Amino acid sequence: MLQRFGERKGWVMGQRLHLVSLGQGQGLLAETMIKQAATAGDWVCLQNCHLAASWMRRLQEQVEELAHGTSQNVHPDFRLWLTSMPSPVFPVPVLQNGIKLTSEPPKGVKANIGRTYNDAGDELLDSCAAKPHEWRRLLFSLSFFHAVVQERRKFGPLGWNICYDFNASDLECSSSTLRMFLGEAEAIPWEALEYVIGQVNYGGRCGEMCAHHTCVAVLHVWWTP
Repeated sequence: MLQRFGERKGWVMGQRLHLVSLGQGQGLLAETMIKQAATAGDWVCLQNCHLAASWMRRLQEQVEELAHGTSQNVHPDFRLWLTSMPSPVFPVPVLQNGIKLTSEPPKGVKANIGRTYNDAGDELLDSCAAKPHEWRRLLFSLSFFHAVVQERRKFGPLGWNICYDFNASDLECSSSTLRMFLGEAEAIPWEALEYVIGQVNYGGRCGEMCAHHTCVAVLHVWWTP
């Protein structure tokens, strides 16, 4: 979502929009990226802040420096984007100094699919010149599958034993995979698509073998020749 917004505003990923996935050893890289972007007027997105608990204090210090003007030469176009799961280690002052957005899946399969197509637009629908007809049909099947695995979470253990975090990034990654396979293969590689999307992209989030098999089985309902 941020990448699409950045492209519309002229901040292309890798040029003026920089993503850093936080984790072990990524704090120094993120700090350097913030300093460089603050001077150049670029955007920086630090993903998965909840995974870098030991670096959150340093993040708070940097945000306070930027907010109170103690950092020199802060470009007016500079923006710092942060993503995180709900976590007690996330600094409260950072939340207070920023604009907060919450992304939650819509309630109901129909609303979920509607938001997917709303966000996608005509550009995504026309993005596979090799097999446009197959692409649109399979994209709808993929969107339906995505909505179902998210909707199953509201049924508790009847849906999933654990409330897995299936989100829009899984759908974006899977749609990119689908487009790539359709563009490179003469015939639709059903088995390869089912394996990559069902067992890797979505099934990779499932910590239990039973949930993993369920994910693949649900995909198979809408993903057949």
